[in-house]
Amino acid sequence: MDSGNIVILSGLLIGLVYGSVGLLSGFCLLNGLRGYWSAGDGRLVRTYALAIGVAVAGTQLLAAAGLADIGKSIYLQASFSAPVMFFGGLLFGYGMVLANGCGSRALVLLGRGNLRSFVVLVVLAIFAQMALKGLIAPVRVAMVGASQTTSAANSVPALLASAGLSATAARMLAASVIAAALVIFAFAHPAFRRSPGQVTTGLLIGLLVTAGWFATGYLGADDFNPTPVTSLSFIAPIADGLLYVMLWTGSTLNFGIVTVFGVFAGSLVTALLTGRFQFEGFQSPRHMLRSGAGAALMGVGGVLAFGCSIGQGLTGFSTLALASLVAFAGILVGSAAGLRGALRVRPLAAA
Repeated sequence: MDSGNIVILSGLLIGLVYGSVGLLSGFCLLNGLRGYWSAGDGRLVRTYALAIGVAVAGTQLLAAAGLADIGKSIYLQASFSAPVMFFGGLLFGYGMVLANGCGSRALVLLGRGNLRSFVVLVVLAIFAQMALKGLIAPVRVAMVGASQTTSAANSVPALLASAGLSATAARMLAASVIAAALVIFAFAHPAFRRSPGQVTTGLLIGLLVTAGWFATGYLGADDFNPTPVTSLSFIAPIADGLLYVMLWTGSTLNFGIVTVFGVFAGSLVTALLTGRFQFEGFQSPRHMLRSGAGAALMGVGGVLAFGCSIGQGLTGFSTLALASLVAFAGILVGSAAGLRGALRVRPLAAA
């Protein structure tokens, strides 16, 4: 089996595990933030924090050992537009609240029979393609061109290295401090420590991100047929996945597309085996409009931010790229605006 097929198989397996774990655990940044800010239940947000901590530690160890050149990823670019990435994060975060979940969560719920998620995924994919290559693309390119900057230090380890540390020492110091802080935050909560399922979920999701980097950065390393170095991400892959099923002839699979298919399949199989499969629809036309609007914001915002709550919040964060930290900050602020304050998205029954 050549390196390209190994990467495809790896992406499928990673997606299958993510879909199953996501269905059984309810893993989702929005669920975590809603529980943390509104219901006083911090277990899910600490699951997310543990996943980031494990992903950071695993990814930086791979990079230090030369097993994945994360510098080739889209996250560690010398030039990026901080304002556009933050704005994209804002749009994505607020859209995630409107749609009641991100793209990866919609894939998981679709596997469980949630037909609302089908609409969300199709609208998200269409608007993401519009921002990537369609009507919105010229505006995006102009915004980036007018505001991007170039910096020699494009990550936290690079900032430490500029202060005089060696590259390896800077990487290990940054990874150790950040990963330890996230893990401590997670396990400082007694209710989280008493939730073995959530602890296991955080560990598994973080390891899946690491596995994605290993698959594309090491197993897929081939000078004659190079594979883009990446890991779990869902905005562009969902958009590409829709194009693939529409225009299969002449199209080629990649790590992102098969991961998307794998997440859906993993959730579907798990739902059928555990009796969780049940068809669900919209409550009202207003519910459909709200979900569609949220999906559109996520599609455009995810492209502007170079990722979603998984693509930037976990995969991008694991590289410790400054651009990813900016995008993730925008996602958190946008989510906060949708969950609290004057712009809060109110429940449909009270709307």
